[in-house]
Formats: sequence, C-alpha cells, structure tokens
Amino acid sequence: MADNYLERKYEAYMERKAAAEKARRAAWKKRMDAYRKKLAGQDGSDSVK
Repeated sequence: MADNYLERKYEAYMERKAAAEKARRAAWKKRMDAYRKKLAGQDGSDSVK
C-alpha cells in the first residue's frame, strides 16, 4: 500500500516538473521570438546616423 502511495506521489511530482519545464521553455521561446523581431526591425536604422 505504501508503495502505491509513493508511486502516485512521484508520478504527480514528475508531471508537475514536466509541466513547469514546458512552461519555462515556452516563455523562453516567446522572449526569444520577441527579441528576434526587435532585431529585425533595427536592421539599418542604427547605421544611418
């Protein structure tokens, strides 16, 4: 009985861990896409000075 309890707790922990990692990666990708878009918009504007 204790083994089943521990297994369920561990599986729940691993699911939460995987969900957190997925959210972290999605947030990083969103920030990187915004940064790339910002760089693309600045291509020639700084060299004209």
